[in-house]
Amino acid sequence: MSYQVLARKWRPRTFHELVGQEHVQRALVNALDQGRLHHAYLFTGTRGVGKTTLARILAKCLNCTAGGRGDEGVTSTPCGECDSCLAIDEGRFVDLIEVDAASRTKVEDTRELLDNVQYAPTQGRYKVYLIDEVHMLSTSSFNALLKTLEEPPPHVKFLLATTDPQKLPPTVLSRCLQFTLKHMPPERIVDHLGKVLAAESVPFEESALWLLGRAAEGSMRDAMSLTDQAIAFGQGRVEHADVAAMLGTLDQHHVLALVEALADVDAARLLAEVGNLAEHAPDFAGVLDEVTGVLHRLAIAQMVPEALDNAQGDREALLALASRFTAEDVQLYYQIGIQGRGDMASAPDLRTALEMTLLRMLAFRPQGVPRPATTPLPLRGNSEGGTPQGSDAPPAGSQEGGGKSEAPRHPSPSSEPPAESTAPPPPWVEAEPAPEPEFPAASQAPSPAEFAATPHSLGEERPSEVSRPAESHSMAQEAPPSGDAEPEPEPVSVPVAEKPDSVAVSNEEPAPAVVSDETNGHFSHSDWLACFETLGLGGLTRNLAAGCVVEKDDGERLWLRLDPTLSAMRAEIHIERMQQALAEYGITRRLEVEEGEIPASVETPRQQAERLAAQRHARAVEALGSDPHVQQLQRVFGARLIESTVKPAGDLN
Repeated sequence: MSYQVLARKWRPRTFHELVGQEHVQRALVNALDQGRLHHAYLFTGTRGVGKTTLARILAKCLNCTAGGRGDEGVTSTPCGECDSCLAIDEGRFVDLIEVDAASRTKVEDTRELLDNVQYAPTQGRYKVYLIDEVHMLSTSSFNALLKTLEEPPPHVKFLLATTDPQKLPPTVLSRCLQFTLKHMPPERIVDHLGKVLAAESVPFEESALWLLGRAAEGSMRDAMSLTDQAIAFGQGRVEHADVAAMLGTLDQHHVLALVEALADVDAARLLAEVGNLAEHAPDFAGVLDEVTGVLHRLAIAQMVPEALDNAQGDREALLALASRFTAEDVQLYYQIGIQGRGDMASAPDLRTALEMTLLRMLAFRPQGVPRPATTPLPLRGNSEGGTPQGSDAPPAGSQEGGGKSEAPRHPSPSSEPPAESTAPPPPWVEAEPAPEPEFPAASQAPSPAEFAATPHSLGEERPSEVSRPAESHSMAQEAPPSGDAEPEPEPVSVPVAEKPDSVAVSNEEPAPAVVSDETNGHFSHSDWLACFETLGLGGLTRNLAAGCVVEKDDGERLWLRLDPTLSAMRAEIHIERMQQALAEYGITRRLEVEEGEIPASVETPRQQAERLAAQRHARAVEALGSDPHVQQLQRVFGARLIESTVKPAGDLN
């Protein structure tokens, strides 16, 4: 018996054997079951996605006689055993007229075809006209077809198939039910090829199937044909090396070597790997495509590891490699790779373009990043940033690849560690009061030299506001904070340093205090709140620091406790920036940031900023509500104050 190729041998014969195209399958099955049949169907899609296969299955459903000879015998599940089903499968069914429009484009051919439409079917229930590549018909042929296509005899069904529906006249499209078949994803192709090869008893490697699935470019028929070729090439086996050689695919190990050089920020090694690739005379544009493809998979590995495919049998290697990049670097490298691919057309040669694109990735890395952060998987999306978590940060003065840190801008407090038996308690037991700086604008905070120590227990009630001048008393009335902020207690008398009159305005908060001698030279949580605005932090680093509280300071190390909801933002680079900012402020400690639940009685800089913002907003609303001009507008015109649009004067910049 002659050999039958896989694409024909494994062609689906029923809707339930069809791989993919569920949206078309569902519509046709429901129409057949409910008896709502159209007289003309148009199937569109790229080559090899199942257009003619669907048409033949539909022809079997219309002519299957297992359920009877009348119209009640139409079914969505043809038996495959009656004379009509067998004849259609074998290509000898008289009432299934298959026409190749590419070879019969003349109007005479179309008229000859339509001359027989009026005659009843000979063998089946319906006479089915299957016209493949219908867009190849001439304009005269379409015109000759229009009237019959719109009102055919009840025993005739038209099934049209095309890869280019844009070339069909609108008059034809309006007379047909159109179904667009989708590309097959590589995952679906690999799954089906695995089942076919297992049934054919052909040994295979899964990574080889991924090469075939991507090379098929969405066509199941092309995938089956390539598989036939791979079986012959590999002498009855489908292996990765054989398929890569057959397709001319670049060895993935070379691509991973390039990406590893990017991870190590090693330009010399990067150029050496390109030189090794040049010995194999590759398509350098294809190499760049492979590199950007790996970067895309690294981004998936960082965000959703379970969604990472095993396309090259390298899933574990990519998961390990993903932890050596920051999420920002992966996105930057991918963007540079895409732009470099477009620039290759104007480059002197493709190798030069590849080398320049790879070097550009390293040249445009964000400055101040000593080394790639260690990224835990997966990155979680419940925080404001997607920065990966990092390992313990080194001292601020020992950055790799950078210069010495600047001298501290503020005098360092005493750093003598206390005796082991007298370890200081957590700062939320006995600490200085939390000042009230404005969180969104660091530039508005006054210099620490203007601050005075304000000892207060953080676990006790806070003073609401320091005394204001008499002329601003009406603007400084306390209002209940909104949201989850703590209610403001009654004011208590605390010793504060005198301020200049220019500072004591209604929209400013009490100035924070520097590290006081009363804490024995240790950095407390109140000191952290006091100096936060003067640290000059920004971006994700500021967001991370705003969710921390001081847990302990032994003179050498400063422990910060991080809100667990911000754990995804914890990265080595941000910890180093926080440590350097504290060192410039005068707190030379090794910074340790650990996750942990923060007591409800302890206020983070973010919570403090939200509470103060709510207070300022309430005071501004109260001031507007008591303004005589606003009250007059409300009385005369029935005006209403929209409180959500009110912004305090200090927040307008």
